[in-house]
Amino acid sequence: MAILFRRRRSAAVSVAAVAGATVAAVCMTAGGASAGTLSGPLYRDPSSAVVRWVAANPGDSRAAVIRDKIASQPQARWFANFNPSTAQSEAASFVGAANAAQQIPVMAVYQITNRDCGGASAGGAPDLNQYQTWVSNFSRGLGNRTVIIILETDSLALLTCLNSNEINARNQAISTATRTMKSANPNAKVYLDAGHSTWNSANETANRLRAAGVQYADGFFTNVSNYNPTSSEANFGRSVISALNGMGISGKRQVIDTSRNGGASGDWCGDDNTDRRIGQYPTTNTGDNNIDAYLWVKPPGEADGCRYTAGSFQPDLAFSLANGAPNPPTTTPPTTAPPTTAPPTTAPPTTPPPAGGNGCSASVTVNQWSGGFTADVKVTAGDSGINGWTVTVNLPGGAAVTSAWSAQNSGTSGTVRFTNVSYNGQVGARQSTNFGFQGTGTGPGSTATCAAS
Repeated sequence: MAILFRRRRSAAVSVAAVAGATVAAVCMTAGGASAGTLSGPLYRDPSSAVVRWVAANPGDSRAAVIRDKIASQPQARWFANFNPSTAQSEAASFVGAANAAQQIPVMAVYQITNRDCGGASAGGAPDLNQYQTWVSNFSRGLGNRTVIIILETDSLALLTCLNSNEINARNQAISTATRTMKSANPNAKVYLDAGHSTWNSANETANRLRAAGVQYADGFFTNVSNYNPTSSEANFGRSVISALNGMGISGKRQVIDTSRNGGASGDWCGDDNTDRRIGQYPTTNTGDNNIDAYLWVKPPGEADGCRYTAGSFQPDLAFSLANGAPNPPTTTPPTTAPPTTAPPTTAPPTTPPPAGGNGCSASVTVNQWSGGFTADVKVTAGDSGINGWTVTVNLPGGAAVTSAWSAQNSGTSGTVRFTNVSYNGQVGARQSTNFGFQGTGTGPGSTATCAAS
């Protein structure tokens, strides 16, 4: 699906010019604990444009960098093609795959009438009645688990092409859409458009959010996808939250698109700027009480519509964003809270811990579809840290590995060995790192053999 959207910066209403560069990674607060209302891993779409490109171009000199730093990461799926008859099945298919992987899907809904004011991303529903039909159908596919919905990028920040009656109608449509989605799935997290920190002022943004029904939503999103530093977006978000609180609307939180804000700021169009870098890797572990998640809403490597067709995946853009950027972080297994009541006299059986000494263990989560699969593998060190690992996976007959990320594979069928790459071989005691692979046929079981090197 081609996603057509472009981000703009209006000098006439810009509240601040951002100069200089920012590092790609943002430091967490002490302990790095999740502080928002979201918790859990985000869903990595195995059929995204970047994953498909990596699988089709294993010999390309750019492939390893793009694979390890972009294709390995969870990104939003855009729902931008208007077709009410398929809206429910498209949503249900994506949500079902994420539920099977026990991960949180990020869904960018981009269907509003008069989208992008007729710019490079023009399209959407022909009228607002048909828009509500699409929303109703889409909502029936949301399931009942946590999903993140980025609702209508630019719909509130960009209003220059609408008259006052059209603005009121759009606000009502977004408010109704929010309530429809929340009613269909009470666990859906819906965020409304707040532009970014160098567009409209915080007070103006809060007024627009209120008019569009943010009181029914979980909060708002910013920087989809401009290049403003995360710190600037967080400060802007705090100002918007403060303004909303002053209007009697409390409890709203922010999500920030960090897909391309790790390098220089400047003009909005990433197609023509090689100073961009991927920013903070996607996570719900923000360490900030006001911020639910850092997300990659605009998929890195997909064009804005300046030098290339908007929404098309361009490997040179992806490589420019990823080359020289920090490596993805390793993860620490979650801890289990102590019981609040006395334990039973006879202790229940426990799962054996990972091998001690320099040992390691590996677990596999498979996302299977007709004819193919992806596998996410968690490697966990034992009582002591390790400096390298090899994971052995046995594939069923007829299955074959077509690509891997954050690991190098030896062999493609039968018994396949995966070894660490340069940045994830060193794993601390009782800590974990992840890699993954994609293949044809039926995926492996849930267990694998891990050996420390």
